[in-house]
Amino acid sequence: MKTNKLEIMVCMGTGGIAAGGTEVLSAFESAIKKLKIPAKLKKGCSVHKVGCRGLCARDVLVDIIIKEKKSTYQYIKPDMVQRIVDEHIVGNQPVADWLATEDYHNFHEKQVKVVLSDCGNINPESIDAYFAVNGYEAAKKVLTLMSRQDVIEEIKRSGLRGRGGAGFPTGVKWEICGGVKNAQKYIICNADEGDPGAFMDRAIIEGNPHSVIEGMIIGAYAIGAGKGYVYIRAEYPLAVERLRKALEDAGKKNLLGKKILKTGFSFDIKVKLGAGAFVCGEETALIVSIEGQRGMPRAKPPFPVHSGLWGKPTVINNVETLANIPHIIRKGPDWFASFGTEKSRGTKVFALTGKVKNTGLIEVPMGISLKEIIYDIGGGMDKGRDFKAVQTGGPSGGCITADLLDINVDYESLAKVGSIVGSGGMVVLDDTDCMVSIARFFLEFTQVESCGKCVPCRIGTKRLLEILDRITAGKGKEGDIELLEELGKDIKASSLCGLGQTAPNPVLSTIKYFRPEYEAHIRDMKCPAAVCKELIEFTILEELCKGCGACVRACPANAIKGEKKKPHTLSSELCVKCGSCFDVCKFGAVKKE
Repeated sequence: MKTNKLEIMVCMGTGGIAAGGTEVLSAFESAIKKLKIPAKLKKGCSVHKVGCRGLCARDVLVDIIIKEKKSTYQYIKPDMVQRIVDEHIVGNQPVADWLATEDYHNFHEKQVKVVLSDCGNINPESIDAYFAVNGYEAAKKVLTLMSRQDVIEEIKRSGLRGRGGAGFPTGVKWEICGGVKNAQKYIICNADEGDPGAFMDRAIIEGNPHSVIEGMIIGAYAIGAGKGYVYIRAEYPLAVERLRKALEDAGKKNLLGKKILKTGFSFDIKVKLGAGAFVCGEETALIVSIEGQRGMPRAKPPFPVHSGLWGKPTVINNVETLANIPHIIRKGPDWFASFGTEKSRGTKVFALTGKVKNTGLIEVPMGISLKEIIYDIGGGMDKGRDFKAVQTGGPSGGCITADLLDINVDYESLAKVGSIVGSGGMVVLDDTDCMVSIARFFLEFTQVESCGKCVPCRIGTKRLLEILDRITAGKGKEGDIELLEELGKDIKASSLCGLGQTAPNPVLSTIKYFRPEYEAHIRDMKCPAAVCKELIEFTILEELCKGCGACVRACPANAIKGEKKKPHTLSSELCVKCGSCFDVCKFGAVKKE
């Protein structure tokens, strides 16, 4: 995009707003208005909001672009704005102390941005900003120059697979639905992103909603659909607001509605708010939720492409899948297929979270190694801790150990080691994390989110959770590990939908790679990571205790006694294992094991 002579871009994704982006944006607008600079420069000045820049931990992120030379600032607060204006914009001398550091640039170096290429660079609330980066050119090309089969063949050649988790070839799905003879068809965008720690789809809609709309227009044309729905959870208010504005603006430009762009194709999109049920991310549960029923999956076949919304042929694609479509049409299927591996083409967006230095939103080519993501992009382990595992695929995925860090991130490679790409959650764990507790955390989530329709999921996950509760509470017994494995495999084999079929994955993968931790919990009544409360013991080391009294003041149970400047003692009978003494001790005198 060709920039103005002076452009100021403030991160106004959810993370940016939470860090104070609204106030920073206002401060820049106010400072520029008061600024005594040449009218020509002032006229060409643009102060505007952009979506997520990726490295959310550094918000508020601000870009200053002067004559196409960009400088990025991090951790910006409103009271820092005036100095940036005075020294950088007026004095042409960037404020070096506040500029993004080398690891910020390293964070982006190995990324390949397709879906996120315009997020963080354009105003998501301006359709003109999207036009400026060739927005809707792909839709125009499709509607005026291509047949429906031409479009489907392009998507098939690209090798694009669904980015919602299952990885089904997008072009094949479109072709099947397109071949079904029915006067009424639907296309649905699945934006019901419910994985803990996942925010890929939300950030895409917040940062570039028009790319998703354009992808839906192209998909609708390819299959012959006249109506579309975006199913998005109501817990994403900013994404919903920007999406609705984008739909309204697209309608005004005749990009939605009757006879789009003066062609014979008519198509419109409605927004359907979900109530936050994780199971509604499953396509058949999503469909019945749109229909006004309780979100519960149904058996397949028939598949939605044959009988979906209100019994009509329906294609369901997730946000990231649809946002790829305009790029493929504009730049060609071979260009897209040049990224990734033979069976996993293109790029993938991940939410990188957990115990790494640089957490945030990333987009990488399929086939990149986990080591590159964690150490080159993520900057390595936070606080110098040792890497222990990475959980991919959210609550439906599995944990991958240090000896597998060279593995490629693609559908086939992750499946071989008992995990999945999923929708794109990636949680990094260090040596302070208990793998039994981690498995319990994810299973508790899926158990609560089970719709209860089928017995294996409704009852099976509850039994799994009960066993894990016992183990983490120090009440495990011999045979529990084998019971977890047997029950987990049965649930995977017999559950109705993907939620139940993948719910045991965190349990099975942690048993596979961290069985000694389970055994320590059961046989030794110890949590090696000192996380499980009932298995922790706190003691005070006399040789290190200075008698400062900090632990006495912090203890809520009066379990610590001792005279000032003399070693203290801790009563194990009175200790409630809250860890307050451990947290406040500056001398390392409190031992946790």
